[in-house]
Amino acid sequence: MAPVLRAYLARMDSEHPEQALDLLVPDFQFLIALPGREARGTSRDDFAAYIAGRAAVDRVHEVLRATADGDVETVYGVVTESGRTVGSFLSAAAVTPDGRLARYQSFFTTTFDLVDRPA
Repeated sequence: MAPVLRAYLARMDSEHPEQALDLLVPDFQFLIALPGREARGTSRDDFAAYIAGRAAVDRVHEVLRATADGDVETVYGVVTESGRTVGSFLSAAAVTPDGRLARYQSFFTTTFDLVDRPA
């Protein structure tokens, strides 16, 4: 199975993040923990609303580590905005046999790095 989390992040970073919805099951569940708040939902429609509410920014998720074990994928990396590193993230997803995201959990921080950032 191809790594779906990398494809998801690439779509979220593109000019058309709504294309990430194609990678989700209809009853997709998610938790995105951001500094000071959490975004949660229990459907692809909830995630579409989350995407629509995000500020348009030149944002890139640079994956530094990735692994898969059965139906779970994890990635760790840094987020840059307009070329400047603003924080790090650790994300995991439960993946269906046909390669779609069923559940997604992500933690983003601006104050801690698990792995040294690239120079």
